Amino acid sequence: MTRMLRSAQHGREGRGLQAEIQQRKPFAGREAEVFLNLVRTAEVLSQDVERVLKPYGLTGTQYNVLRILRGAGPDGLACGEVSGRMVKHDPDITRLLDRLEARGLVTRAREQRDRRVITTRITPAGLDLLTKLDGPVADWHRRALGHLGVRRLRALVGLLEAARETFG
Repeated sequence: MTRMLRSAQHGREGRGLQAEIQQRKPFAGREAEVFLNLVRTAEVLSQDVERVLKPYGLTGTQYNVLRILRGAGPDGLACGEVSGRMVKHDPDITRLLDRLEARGLVTRAREQRDRRVITTRITPAGLDLLTKLDGPVADWHRRALGHLGVRRLRALVGLLEAARETFG
């Protein structure tokens, strides 16, 4: 990732990713180049944050679920609601929740009002684990993206949100 960002900073637009993936032909268009840069950057960042989470026995997806449930508070959320709030879609949310429940990080209970609904809640152990991770993850965010500065980060957020608007 550092190499990609340096190439962008030094005006070698278009050459950073091409060199990184050893592509000799030009990209099909600017949109293709941007898309591939987004995918490559997301992959590099995901792999790096996984190194932060691994000592705690979590994947990025599991961490995301725990954060969602912490934000939901004591009321918890139904499985579908957890899935809908995830940053990266996981087609097997039930199995993901099974693994977190087996570790004692979440609980699931069938609702009395509507027996079809199963509510998932974070446990005190899950909250403790997230508290331990808050500092290391914040440090990682600063190391990974802090060098861009506030102005560029705001611009990047705006561009990424605008790109997603097409998809509702």
